Amino acid sequence: MVEALRAQGVRSDLVLAAMGKVPRHAFIESGLASRAYEDMALPIGQGQTISKPTTVARMIELLARDRSAVELRAAKVLEVGTGCGYQAAVLSKLCRRVYTIERHKPLLAEAEERFKTLQIHNITSIAGDGGRGWPEQAPFDRIMITAAATEVPP
Repeated sequence: MVEALRAQGVRSDLVLAAMGKVPRHAFIESGLASRAYEDMALPIGQGQTISKPTTVARMIELLARDRSAVELRAAKVLEVGTGCGYQAAVLSKLCRRVYTIERHKPLLAEAEERFKTLQIHNITSIAGDGGRGWPEQAPFDRIMITAAATEVPP
C-alpha cells in the first residue's frame, strides 16, 4: 500500500512510514479484509466509511505541512470524526497526543477496542458532537476534521 501511495503522489516519508505501521485490515470487518489495502473507502457501520488510503495520507500530509519531524512529534492534535479509528491510529504514530471525538457510540467503542488491541496509548477519545470541539483539552496544535461538518469548531 505504501508504494501505491507513493506512486499516487504522496511524498511525505513521515506519513508513508506511519501508514506502513498501522494495519488497515484491523480497522474493518473481517469480511472485507481482502480489500483492506485497496485505494477505496469501505463501510464500517452506522452508515459511515473508512476513508481510502490516499485520502488519509493526503489529509495527514496537509496537517503536517510546514512542520519538522520534531515539531510534529510534539504536536497535540484534535480529530473530529473517529469512525473506526484508522486515521487516529496513523496520527498517533506521528504526533505526541491525539484527541478524537465520535458521535456514533458503537463506532467509538470498536475504535477504542482496536487502540487497546494494537497497544496505542497516546489516543484519548470521547463520544460527542465534534462541532463543539473539546474545550477542556484545548488548545490544539492542529485540528483534523474527518467527518461531515459545516464549520470548523472554534
